Amino acid sequence: MTDSRELDLPAGYVELLEDLKATVKAARTTALRTINTQLIDLYWTIGQGVRLQQEQQGWGSGVIKKLSEDLRREFPEMKGLSPRNIQYMTTFAGAWQGGPIAQQAVAQLPWGHVTVLLDKVDTQEKRNSYAAAAVQYGWSRNVLLNMIMNRTLERTGAAPSNFAQQLVAQDSELAQQIAKDPYNFEFLGLSGEVAERELELALTSRITETLRELGPGFAFVGRQVHFDVDGDDYYVDMLFFHMDQNRYVVIELKTGKFQPEFAGKLNFYVALVDDMLRRQHHNETIGILICGAKNERSVRYSLGRSTSPMAVAAYTYDKLPADEKRVLPNEGHVVAALEWAEPGIEPED
Repeated sequence: MTDSRELDLPAGYVELLEDLKATVKAARTTALRTINTQLIDLYWTIGQGVRLQQEQQGWGSGVIKKLSEDLRREFPEMKGLSPRNIQYMTTFAGAWQGGPIAQQAVAQLPWGHVTVLLDKVDTQEKRNSYAAAAVQYGWSRNVLLNMIMNRTLERTGAAPSNFAQQLVAQDSELAQQIAKDPYNFEFLGLSGEVAERELELALTSRITETLRELGPGFAFVGRQVHFDVDGDDYYVDMLFFHMDQNRYVVIELKTGKFQPEFAGKLNFYVALVDDMLRRQHHNETIGILICGAKNERSVRYSLGRSTSPMAVAAYTYDKLPADEKRVLPNEGHVVAALEWAEPGIEPED
């Protein structure tokens, strides 16, 4: 039964309520990020002070423990002042030494993300790259950890291609960034030799994980997409559309080692999609051949003669070593969160 009070609502009330809800949510998100940035700045300042004293006075772990006790006594309501966390602050300040920390991408991440970067990434250049990506795509802590352990950024843009020859400069650079090498299909749970159709079915049945491995911007169009060319039937293994780059991406799967004829077939499929599906406002279609193994020189000879923009990458679905597997988040964690966490105080004793 309809609530009679709803009948008395003035015109425009519902629309205003929805607008105000969105405004409040946006303000709360902005406030949380501001608070988080202030917390990260505080932790960096504490760490910088301790780091300088360690360099000048030779402070050891005993002094850090005493400092932790005194700070906790002064600020009993404040968490995050354990000796272990202060040591993280010191390492943090040492890793990001130059310029105000508030101007760095890492200052926009919760503290738990920062500790993951410090623990799991071995160079400052990579830390900055993963921090920037985590901010851009809103990765949760578990997703960030998964991306690091899978070496996602190191593999991004690594596939040999002819994009520079077939696309204009700026377009080719963008296209290159969506071609990884190798692709990690470990999430499929496969082992040993598999047929191409089995691999294709596994990827489409786990499309959420497949899209995550391909990278941001991919939308799934279909598998075994049919084309009729004057009575001849052709089927594209997997067809995607890249929303950010406004282009179709043809993906062909081969479980064996790369052969030059594979490039010829993909060249044909890219031309087919470009002619039959691409609209005037779309950018050029590109193709990515993903195979079990490849000879880099053979790949480059083949791509050099291809007229369509294409890349060739390998894939793996080998299991990670047991010790690395244990630290990865489970599937539930990865699927659950692409939302911003509230400012964290991890780790805490």
